[in-house]
Amino acid sequence: MNKPATHVQTALLRRLATAIGLLVAMAAGAQAEQTFSFDSTPGKLPKTVVPLNYAIELTPDFTSLALPGVETVDVEVRAPVAQVTLNAINTTFAEVTIDDGVQRAEVATDAAAQTATLTFAQPLAAGRHRLRIAFTAQINKFGTGLFSVDYPTKAGIKRLISSKLEPADARRIFPCWDEPSFKASFALTVVIPRNLLAVGNMPVTSEVPVADNLKKVTFAPTPKMSSYLFVLTIGELERVTADAGGVTIGVVTTEGKSGQGRFALDSAVKLLAYYNDYFGVKYPLPKLDLIAVPGGFGGAMENWGGITFFESRLLFDPATSAETARRGIFAIIAHEMAHMWFGDLVTMAWWDNLWLNEGFASWMATKASQQFYPQWQSWLNGYGAKQFAMALDARRTSHPVQQPIADHSEAVTAFDAITYNKGQALIRMLETYLGEAAFRDGIRKYMAAHAYSNSTTADLWQALEQSGGKTITGIAASFTAQDGVPLVVAETTCDGAAQRLTLRQDRFVIAPADTAPLPARSWQIPVAVGPVRGKPLDEILLQGSADIPAGACGDAIKVNLGDIGYYRVEYGPKNRAALLNAFPQMQVEDRLNVVTDSWALVQAGRAEPASYLALLDALDAGDHRAVWDQVISTFAALNRLSRDRAERPVIQAYARAKLRPVFDRIGWDGGGSGDDDTALLRASLISTLGDLGDAAVVIEAKRRFASFLDDPSSLPTTLRDAVAHVVGITADRTTYDRLLALARNSTATNERLRYYFAAASARDAELARATLALTLTNELPDTIVTGMISTVASAGEQPQLAWDFVQTNFDTLLARQGPNFRDQFVPNFMTNFTDPAHAAELAAFAPSQSTSGGRVMVARALQAIAISADLTTRVLPAAGAWIRAHKP
Repeated sequence: MNKPATHVQTALLRRLATAIGLLVAMAAGAQAEQTFSFDSTPGKLPKTVVPLNYAIELTPDFTSLALPGVETVDVEVRAPVAQVTLNAINTTFAEVTIDDGVQRAEVATDAAAQTATLTFAQPLAAGRHRLRIAFTAQINKFGTGLFSVDYPTKAGIKRLISSKLEPADARRIFPCWDEPSFKASFALTVVIPRNLLAVGNMPVTSEVPVADNLKKVTFAPTPKMSSYLFVLTIGELERVTADAGGVTIGVVTTEGKSGQGRFALDSAVKLLAYYNDYFGVKYPLPKLDLIAVPGGFGGAMENWGGITFFESRLLFDPATSAETARRGIFAIIAHEMAHMWFGDLVTMAWWDNLWLNEGFASWMATKASQQFYPQWQSWLNGYGAKQFAMALDARRTSHPVQQPIADHSEAVTAFDAITYNKGQALIRMLETYLGEAAFRDGIRKYMAAHAYSNSTTADLWQALEQSGGKTITGIAASFTAQDGVPLVVAETTCDGAAQRLTLRQDRFVIAPADTAPLPARSWQIPVAVGPVRGKPLDEILLQGSADIPAGACGDAIKVNLGDIGYYRVEYGPKNRAALLNAFPQMQVEDRLNVVTDSWALVQAGRAEPASYLALLDALDAGDHRAVWDQVISTFAALNRLSRDRAERPVIQAYARAKLRPVFDRIGWDGGGSGDDDTALLRASLISTLGDLGDAAVVIEAKRRFASFLDDPSSLPTTLRDAVAHVVGITADRTTYDRLLALARNSTATNERLRYYFAAASARDAELARATLALTLTNELPDTIVTGMISTVASAGEQPQLAWDFVQTNFDTLLARQGPNFRDQFVPNFMTNFTDPAHAAELAAFAPSQSTSGGRVMVARALQAIAISADLTTRVLPAAGAWIRAHKP
């Protein structure tokens, strides 16, 4: 047992921790001060041979899924070498020659390293050479590299092929230098059936008929770009276009769906003009296609000139899509189009700086949404992105935004909420600190200086400092070069009628109480402070601690005004009491900030559940959707943690009692545009109350679903997801079969997903088994197989059943889903459990420990399970006791 420290010892330890933290931040900042240098950029490939131009000809076989090809690569040999190493995987090499057949190479492949080494009898002299490689790759069934998608149409099942290459899967299509710093131009030719349309990065320059009802399609060469930005989609496709200042914007869909791309097309046209102005460098390609792919992968990919989207993320059909779906469609288009600059024109040198791509694209997407649709209140309603990042960043398994990446398997793990969401939050905080105009000018300098090249974080800080007139490297490095979430402890004291505010730093940590403490951290934090009503105080750059005048004694002083800062706030008892009294007078962003921080402090063991539950009494049923969404997410977490525990009925009853008045206020059939916050809150409440067992909501959902089966127009599109979910979790066999029939009879991706996932939510064990068996058939799009298994575990509340199924069928699922199933899905799936026994099973699950990326994901999952176990034993009993005492 640790001996308690005296007050003097505590003060000394605090000063020591602060000093150590500052040294760590300074050292991290110094490390981050390296600007881009090709030779010093991390990577696995030798830099003695550099590609300049690729000329690639592919002849994909849609039946056998073979991918024969020939490529000619102009290379620069920087020093004499007898061996050339590049990336390739699952590729068979035929003849490999140099300089028009002067020498032939012997080829040795390394499957683990995903490389091929070409050995020549005579060393290649320094200078330019031309390498010719004949090869056969393969088209995958899973959404990596070049992959096939079988999708339903009214005429039967059709097949297309498309690509998804980030972070390191261009090597699955053609041998290449598949690291982001090896930029080159790509000239593509494909030989395909004449009835198909091919879409690549650049416009088609010629189509020439060849034998056997085939045609040769040639694309213009790309500008210099990284290999992961290569794109190819081929199928029975159609394309609608619009002109945007001389750039042809296209939306590419499967046949018969181009009309559903009109919203996307209009959005892209206005976004291109906005981004051209903001970045100060015009989009440099002659065309930009948005390509709807009805399977293969679940998100979107920023290929230069040809962005691919999972179909439901791009297309909008008013007959099947909720009006509110436009928000998500616009946001993802804005994110991917921002990548045309952040990522494509200027590319991070290595995956350790991935946040330069993803954090900025996320920030820019929200900024654009706020610009064109201010009524959506995208910063406010997107609060959950920052909250998710802070929850992960408070754990022992967090990582710096700017993190070391060893290889391609670790690169995959970097695509997480810390990279995206913490990056976005940090950028917003820095923009506020510098000012919008100065920040934009810095971004323009950065783009102009690094166009068609690579960059590091230090290059960005340099450009921003030159424009902003403020030193930000130390501030930024304290957030990017070290992990963790700052905690600002705030307390007010009175000296007569005057009040003072004391601020000090700590590290916010969510970890089981019996684990060793995490290292101390120190940040340079821009802190916005002010009274709930009145003029804000001057912004403080908090380094260690501060003591400032704060109005009259008893004034409610809010820290992190506007919820822009990336830090938690813990108030002393006096100021917290004053804030709660003034709660209704706060701006909605500040009310939300108090609520989110209050729950986070409970998770961290710095506050009792009673403090959060009592705060809920201060909420008005008419408060903003964002505030109630936070409450809904907390109730959902408590409901999940209390599965099979005595506290669950009490927690569910309390949650229903708090949420039902909110729902009764807005009702099932309120007015409005269908694209407003009320519609979104209504759907969220229906789903949540259904999960919580609200009998009236379940009965009404079933009634409306029955009416919908007779007359689809009777159920508004804004309610269909929520109603299907509630019907799904309570389904009997007849209802389950009806849900599957709705999915099978639709050719609209969003509809198919709605009903498949509703069926997977069934809590009946026999129906759950039927769903799991379905994932082994060819009926489901491969894209949703893992989601269906997870839904059985979570919404269907059958985690053990699903885990037994995964273990029994692991080899089959791995072969169909690819390496991400092993490295990512299994660890993430295991976070459905909260007990040490399942943590031990995961730790002993050898397949997920076979790569460095898999080991990272397992460690993260084990920490998540430990935290859930701690909350289950610490928070649930206390919450249950408080509810029984105060809310019988």
